[in-house]
Amino acid sequence: MQLSEPMTMITDYLLGGWTFYLAFKLIRKGMRASQRSIILWGLSFVATGIAALIGGTSHGFALYFGTVTKAVIWTATLISIGFASLFLLSAAIITTFKKPLRDWLIAATALKFVLFAIWIVSHSEFKYVIYDYVPAMIGVLILKLYGKYSHGDKSATWIISGILVSFGAAAVQQSGFTLHEHFNHNDLYHVIQMGAIYILYKGGILLLDAGRDFLREQE
Repeated sequence: MQLSEPMTMITDYLLGGWTFYLAFKLIRKGMRASQRSIILWGLSFVATGIAALIGGTSHGFALYFGTVTKAVIWTATLISIGFASLFLLSAAIITTFKKPLRDWLIAATALKFVLFAIWIVSHSEFKYVIYDYVPAMIGVLILKLYGKYSHGDKSATWIISGILVSFGAAAVQQSGFTLHEHFNHNDLYHVIQMGAIYILYKGGILLLDAGRDFLREQE
């Protein structure tokens, strides 16, 4: 069987498996501590893992997919990324605001995702994912900066660092920088992103829903 981009497929699968493993730990932690923010953070990892696995399959087996199949796979990847930004931003909102503002902001975030998903079905250019994802990440950055300097949010430094590393990984991917003919910019992006995911995980386990002041067991 001939693979079109074997190294990109492998690094995508590694990224997906790593992210799923950390997602399991986050969701388990969130359920034990009754922290919705941690559960949502874990769900964002699930969505990211799905996007990585689908992307790896697309890169590896592109020669065996027809036009329609490729379009479906691509759209599923983009929507998975949209889910990731939805869950990340919702988790950050829950750690920052109490009712009723919290519920209104989450509703607005969900509406943004629905509009994005409807649009992306017929407009599959990657730039629309950027238009959705980058503002969401900037929103998380702003909320975590506020949390860090207003009440010493312990998750903030980790999450801010993870987002910045993730942005750096994306910059490497867009630059087209290649280490080797068999290890291109996409492969390097996946490796850097695995590090970013771990940093975001370290912040995720420290999330605390706004209004919850009990101590939680650290991992």
